[in-house]
Amino acid sequence: MNRQSGRVHEKASGPSPLATMRLKDVAKEAGVSTATVSHVINNTKFVTEETRSKVLRAIEKCNYYPNVHARALASGRSNIIGLLISDITNPFFPELVKSIESSVYERGYNLILVNTNYDAERASEYVRRMIELKVAGVALMTAELDPPLLDELVRKQVRVVFNDLGMAGEHMSNIVLDYAVGIEEAVNHLVSLGHRKIAHIAGSSSIRSGVIRREAFLASMARHVPNETPAIYEGDFKFESGRRAATEILDSGSLPTAVVVANDLMALGAMEEFQAAGLHVPADISIVGFDDIAFAALSSPPLTTVCSPRAEIGRRAIEALAMTIEHPNQPGVEIRIPTYLITRKSTAPPRKVKRPNTRG
Repeated sequence: MNRQSGRVHEKASGPSPLATMRLKDVAKEAGVSTATVSHVINNTKFVTEETRSKVLRAIEKCNYYPNVHARALASGRSNIIGLLISDITNPFFPELVKSIESSVYERGYNLILVNTNYDAERASEYVRRMIELKVAGVALMTAELDPPLLDELVRKQVRVVFNDLGMAGEHMSNIVLDYAVGIEEAVNHLVSLGHRKIAHIAGSSSIRSGVIRREAFLASMARHVPNETPAIYEGDFKFESGRRAATEILDSGSLPTAVVVANDLMALGAMEEFQAAGLHVPADISIVGFDDIAFAALSSPPLTTVCSPRAEIGRRAIEALAMTIEHPNQPGVEIRIPTYLITRKSTAPPRKVKRPNTRG
């Protein structure tokens, strides 16, 4: 039995004839009050280890399963955590979900996962549905959010942790990924190799994290290569937009020697398009991605990239959310997580190249 969640596992031999027993039957079996049984199940009040053990033995003997819906109605919330992500097809998110699921399980909560597809209106509707389900808290690990939804979350006193979308405050925590540090390391790495003509494939300008990375790139370029005006090509964080941006670069008539890309999926799309056009990476053009998804190390050549540590992001997000759930008077916190460059084989010193005559 998981003591923290009050979850009881049925024995392999099948359900007991006492399967329909109620809370008061468990209390009678343990020789305690129904309130004490409730406190053991919900972890809402300190109970001595001796009493807890008696209650747990009675729960097992009675084969009692708490009615989660009744518990939600009585307490005003369930033990469910709602998790919103932007794109389940982006390998960044499954790795994040794995970390969050592990942390949620360890703390005795259940998880509902939904995919917003970068749609702020869809994200808002999902959050409203979760409020109706009386979830214990919501992890908004998305890149989009409808601003009026923030007011609703505050009004409903929903426990929330954001991924760099909101501000820490009452019931609300914010995970801030330090994009600027990683972008600075990427630009510094390329400049140290001798690159000066460096372009950027940015994320969507409608998404905050894309804007932050773009601004960090421009600021870093202004410091390192003040006489250059870098070209910016906008994508949408998806593989195909990386290919389209690479096509624009090839058609521009002014080929950069290196490209810093706002995420790995777009970087891999750009790499494929450059290689199809007859360019060699990194001999003809160097590429740096962002995120360090699993595929980054498996590409040909392996991708130099900035690491967003998903395991840490997920763990710290649930720590912060659980704190505001389990300690209602505790204000939310802002947690800053650093990024760092991982150097692989997609970057090298520049050489003078000719623009290819044809593209495959």
